[in-house]
Amino acid sequence: MELSSAEKQYQEAKEKFFEIGVNTDEALNRLKSFQLSIHCWQGDDVRGFENTGGELSGSGLQVTGNYPGRARNAGELRQDLEKAFSLIPGKHRVNLHSIYGEFNGQVERTEYEPAHFRGWLEWAKAHDLKLDFNATCFAHPKAADGLTLSHPKKEIRKFWIEHVKSCRKIAAFFGRELKSYSIHNLWIPDGLKDLPSDRWLYRGLLFDSLEEIFEVEFSQTQLKDSLESKLFGIGSEAFVVGSHEFYLSYAIKKGKMVCLDLGHFHPTESVADKLSAILQVSDEILLHISRGLRWDSDHVVILNDELETLCEEIINALSPEKIHLALDYFDASMNRIGAWVLGARAVLRGLLRALLLPWKQIKEAELEGDSLAKLTWRQLAKDLPFGPVWDYYCLSMNVPPENLWLAEVKDYEKNVLSQRD
Repeated sequence: MELSSAEKQYQEAKEKFFEIGVNTDEALNRLKSFQLSIHCWQGDDVRGFENTGGELSGSGLQVTGNYPGRARNAGELRQDLEKAFSLIPGKHRVNLHSIYGEFNGQVERTEYEPAHFRGWLEWAKAHDLKLDFNATCFAHPKAADGLTLSHPKKEIRKFWIEHVKSCRKIAAFFGRELKSYSIHNLWIPDGLKDLPSDRWLYRGLLFDSLEEIFEVEFSQTQLKDSLESKLFGIGSEAFVVGSHEFYLSYAIKKGKMVCLDLGHFHPTESVADKLSAILQVSDEILLHISRGLRWDSDHVVILNDELETLCEEIINALSPEKIHLALDYFDASMNRIGAWVLGARAVLRGLLRALLLPWKQIKEAELEGDSLAKLTWRQLAKDLPFGPVWDYYCLSMNVPPENLWLAEVKDYEKNVLSQRD
């Protein structure tokens, strides 16, 4: 589709939205302000580039599938990310786990340094990207029993405390070098498979570990800390130490962010509903956008009802910039570049759909107690031509419209991914 043809269709759609009081130009300008942090671990099935002999051990993670073309090193992973970014409209970020450094041999996690991520930094500078970071408290022999920062053995806790400290320093290094904060997110797999005898013990140990980790403070312009909770995981079905209530309390008390992962709550809970509650008292929040089927299965994000509701809450926030958006899923059963693109575009499309709702009329109807009108305005907007608005946005941002990006992914698979053993 040519931009001129898309622009004509856009102008027709623009008029229809204008009839219900929606300015599509303003909506597209707002959409440009949203950045997604694209997760590197989709590109290689959460393997990373170290050699500890503990691949995903004690992690509570499970990656299914063996689609050909997995990135085998940092160069290939960066190449794949570049391809994905060429198909996603807007300017976004990259989210690294610490096991994706370039170590040139085995390096213990307590010894990770900024030098191990120099390649990522130079690449980010060359492509005008910002970097977020995550400590990797899994897939390691010292996490084999599913306990890290709350481990009863002091020497095990100390190992993971030092690892997280080193990761915070690396994130702050990214922030200084790239002149943009780096969010360091902490998730640990800690929990018990069956009934715990002393919940107080483990949560007390985790609290003490966090206190030691956060003794060193960094400027918010360099580093923002977030803490990610979970309802349960494989091997922690009975008890998770870092629950939502634990981290929420700690974060508010200590001035940190909580990270809400869409797959880390009970299936009947609404993460969207939590935003307006938490941001009444917390300065910022991090979202890990995933899609769970029956459990935290980390399926590739698609535009479903849950995502649409989440996006509506985001664009209606008093300060949307306080809500940081990151993707977090991994699926080895499909083309990995396509999984990045599908999920990222789904979130952006969800945000645009929310921006194209006639909120003035919807809110007025609600305040007047007119529920019929409130629902009717929503339905009316959904019947209007969304596709031409989205395609025009994509083409104006120099990426393919919705019906053409898949062909580029398939071409990349044929010419690049198929050459990998």
